Amino acid sequence: MTITHIFWTIFGAVTLCQPAMAQDRIYRCGNEYTNTVSQAQAKGCKLVDGGNVTVVQGIRPKTAAKATDAGGAASTPGARVATTEQKSRDSDARLILQSELTKAEARQAELLKEYNNGEPEKRGDEVRNHQKYLDRVAELKANLARNESDIAGIRREIGRVPASTAAH
Repeated sequence: MTITHIFWTIFGAVTLCQPAMAQDRIYRCGNEYTNTVSQAQAKGCKLVDGGNVTVVQGIRPKTAAKATDAGGAASTPGARVATTEQKSRDSDARLILQSELTKAEARQAELLKEYNNGEPEKRGDEVRNHQKYLDRVAELKANLARNESDIAGIRREIGRVPASTAAH
């Protein structure tokens, strides 16, 4: 078999298969695609020009039902909750924030005591290595500043939570 003969055989096979590989006309009907002419004409679909269209089938999203649970709160995200439940949540949030504030203030007192106005007591390993002492003093100072910032943030959050009238 010669190279010319092989070329013409492959060329003929590709030419004959080409119409089978070609895609039918595709019509776009809104967000749907079809290649059925009668369906496209009935819906007034538009012919898609150029390129192939690949459609991946997926599940349709379910519409959110406005169901409520036994507490009366809507189960959909962003829905309003009952006033009593919101007051309860606010009260819980305030208690948690108060607890965190108490912990942070206790930690601040410990740090201030250890910092000793910038001159904490030297530890055994810091007597001969002054740089270790300086590093610990710098770390204590940074921890004090960070804790002070945390306390200020917690106080801001407490200010944002509405005061609840119901005792919890």
